[in-house]
Amino acid sequence: MLPTIKANKRFTPCPMEDGDELFPNGVFVFNITRMLAAINDNPGYYPLETIAVRESFISFSRINEAYAKTVDLTLPVILAEIAPGQYNLVDGHHRMAKALKLGVKTLPGHKLGMAQHLPFLTTVSGYLAYVRYWNDKLKQAEKLKRSMATALRLNL
Repeated sequence: MLPTIKANKRFTPCPMEDGDELFPNGVFVFNITRMLAAINDNPGYYPLETIAVRESFISFSRINEAYAKTVDLTLPVILAEIAPGQYNLVDGHHRMAKALKLGVKTLPGHKLGMAQHLPFLTTVSGYLAYVRYWNDKLKQAEKLKRSMATALRLNL
């Protein structure tokens, strides 16, 4: 089982400057500009991977089709582990939409685990909500695992 997160009372939100690209994912807001800078400065900590387009892209109604035609599919997308083992696209929606439309099966990308993306949350309230969300997801998974084990023992 993955570890629960203990809230860091000294958590410092990622700074935001005018012009920074931000990605809201519910109450969690990521600073994509800072995330991209960290990835570029520390490529060993954020390895490049092959990302399956169909498995990683959830269509948004806000895709600008004209802009999507112009994006560079060689630029890596970014996925963040929002719940244990569940990665959501946080940067590269237009690239994913273009790839899907062209039938491209994979794109280069970075999959940031929980510890890797926490520093890019922009508010203390978002960080604390994320800690609760993560820990609740772990509890739900453990409860499901126990229920399934019980059902298997009882041959249900």
